[in-house]
This record gives sequence, structure tokens and C-alpha cells, in this order.
Amino acid sequence: MKDNGCCIAVVLCFWLMVGCTNRPSPTEASTLSVPPAVLLPSTAHTDEQTLRFLQNKIKEDRDDFIAQNKLAGWHLQRVRETGDLASLEIAMKAARASLATLPAEHNTGALTLLAQAEFTAHEFVAARDHAERLIELETGKGYPFQILGDTLLELGDYERAETAFRQLERFGGIQGLTRLAIEQRLSRLAYLRGDEETAERHMLNALKTALSLPVPPRETVAWCRWQLGELAFGVGHYAAAEQHYRDALTTVPGYFRALASLGRVRAARGDVPDAIAQYEHAVNIIPDPAFVAALGDLYKRVGRNDDAEREYKLVEAIGKLSVYGRQQALFYADHDVKPQKAYSIAVKEYSVRKDIYGADAVAWTALKAGRLNEAQVAIEAALRLGTQDAKLFYHAAPGHDSPKTVCGSDRRLFRTPSPGFGPLTGTK
Repeated sequence: MKDNGCCIAVVLCFWLMVGCTNRPSPTEASTLSVPPAVLLPSTAHTDEQTLRFLQNKIKEDRDDFIAQNKLAGWHLQRVRETGDLASLEIAMKAARASLATLPAEHNTGALTLLAQAEFTAHEFVAARDHAERLIELETGKGYPFQILGDTLLELGDYERAETAFRQLERFGGIQGLTRLAIEQRLSRLAYLRGDEETAERHMLNALKTALSLPVPPRETVAWCRWQLGELAFGVGHYAAAEQHYRDALTTVPGYFRALASLGRVRAARGDVPDAIAQYEHAVNIIPDPAFVAALGDLYKRVGRNDDAEREYKLVEAIGKLSVYGRQQALFYADHDVKPQKAYSIAVKEYSVRKDIYGADAVAWTALKAGRLNEAQVAIEAALRLGTQDAKLFYHAAPGHDSPKTVCGSDRRLFRTPSPGFGPLTGTK
């Protein structure tokens, strides 16, 4: 993949902008008190025993809808822990097999699992419709509103999502796993609306709630710690972010999300060899296109061009899966290849999934495809909530019409991204 001179010039200009920012120093830390991380015991051995038991039950009787439901739940948990899309496919099939045996009116568990699987597979309209059906079938219960709110967030219907989460709190109670789910979602809403401190506070509450349960769910605890890292990274608090990622890895060694994010923050702090090692570890667990692309960029940065090209080809191959459509479009735009195809992919996805990150993908790909009017409209939609995301600000810089004086000049700039963010690997 050839370097693009224009892209390099934009990047250099971007870093001049970053050098003049008045945003907090990357060394600043949160004042919130985070519980120390400990290794939570693995259930891998019993999980494998459970899997074999369920497989044998279904082999004996494929109409055992209870076993099918439990199998779907087992594989959905595996997806959360490893990102394994093969498990997602099995979960989807098992939930549908259960519903084929016993319809949703008498089998809301299977419909719940199917909606969760559809959500994970980015089939958000189907997940939304099934969540609404669950609300009809499970009158007065809170959990369907959790699924509905999550899908509405992904579809960009933020006001209805917030309403759904209020219903979750109303019907679901305020204890245990329900409180945990509510805190996670309040954090997400606060982040989207640009209130980073409130987002961090809610996520910390979620972490403390998870740790207070009789048996803390290890992946959930690791996820909360990882999310705290993402919040810290987004405002340039790299030392704090790195500690959160390492805490997640203390909780669940080899947790793929934390490995990739640790690679990103190590790159941002200038340790490219360690960044490469962390990304290689993450990619060996799950070749997520974002991880693979970042690894390719780091290889390119240290002159390993053949290795970089291998990773880029892998991104294109994986990107053909519909769940990765947006990532493929952004990969093309970030690397200045196939601009019209990138724009087409982004527009197609945004026609259904109208969230702010879909608008951002349209804006960025439109800009690279020379569609400046479309880029202008889309970036306005991407920034409509006031989300403080460095990637949004970077993409907005060439096209969002809002004057800003930087370093005493009268150049028109539009937002100042978080220090450390860049189009390749999120690094300086």
C-alpha cells in the first residue's frame, strides 16, 4: 500500500494542532478511587464440562429447547470473552432451534438469546423488533428494555434509548446485575453527550457493583476496567488508561480487548516494540480488523513493509463479513485506498444504523471520495451530541465549519483532538 503525500501532510498539520492544544496533560490522573485489581478465578474447566454435557443432550434430543437455550447462552458468553464469531453463529442457530421447538410465547428465554445474538451480529433492526416483542410478552419486567435500549443506541435513536433505560431501572430494580447494567448504560449515555466525568463515575459504580456480587463475573469486571481505560485514553490520560488496561489483564489474563488497547496506549507513549507485541497477542486471539490494521500500521512504522502488507490484506479479507462493514470502510479511508467503495459501504450501513459513529464514517469516507457537501452534512450529524471523541474531532477538522484560533494564528480549525490520537494506530 503506497504512502499518500496528501495524507502525510494532513497528519503533520494535525500534530501541529495537537502541540498547541490546551487540553489536559496526558499525565493527569482521575481523582476517583478505583478498587485494586485481583485475578478472578477461571471457570474454563467447568465451562468445558458444561459444553460437552449440553452437546450430548442435544445430540440425544434436538428438540430439547432448554438445552438449546443453555447452549446459546454458553456461546454468547464465549463471544464476550474471546470475540469468537464462530460461537456467535452457534448461539444464533441454537436460539432459533429452540424457538422452532417451542414458540416465543412460551419460550421468552430463547427469544431473549436470539435478540442478544442479533445485537452482537450487528443485526440491530431484528434485535430491536425482538426486544419490542419481549416487552409485549414480559409485561412489567425490566430486562427487555435493556436489550431495546442497547439496540436503539446502535441505531442512533438516543432519546428512545434513554427512555428504555429509565424503564429498565423502573421495572428491573436497583440491586445486583440490574444495577450493574444500569450503571454501564448511564456511563455510555453520559459519554455520548460529552460528559466524561459522569461517564467515568457511572463506570466506576458499575465496577464496584460487579465486585460486590457474591461471585463477581470476571469478564464483566475486566470489561468495566477496560472501559475505564477507554475513557481515560479518550482525554489523553495515558498513564491512567494503561493502568486500567493492565488491571483488566490482571483480572482476566489474555483479555483481548485490553490487550489491543494496551498496544494502542503503549504506541501513544512511544514504546512501539511493546505496542507491536501487545497487538500481536490480541490478533492471535481474535483477528478483529481494527487490531489487524493497527498492527499493520505499526509494522509499517518500523519498516516491516512486507508484514504490514500481509496485515492489510487480512483486513480486506475479514472486512467482507457484514459485522465488520464499518471498520472496512474506515480502513480504506484511513489508508487512502478505494475511496468510492469506502463511501458506498459507509452510506449503506448508515441507511439503517444512524448513530453518530455511522455519520462519522460517512463524513470521513465522503471527504476521501471528494464529496465535500456530503462530508459537511455528515460531520454535523456526527457531532450533534457533543461527544468528546478524538477520532470525531480529527475527522471534523477538515470539514466542520466552526472557527477556532490555534497558536495565535487565524487559521480556521474546527476541534482540537486529544493528544496522542492519529489516523494510524492512534499514535503520535
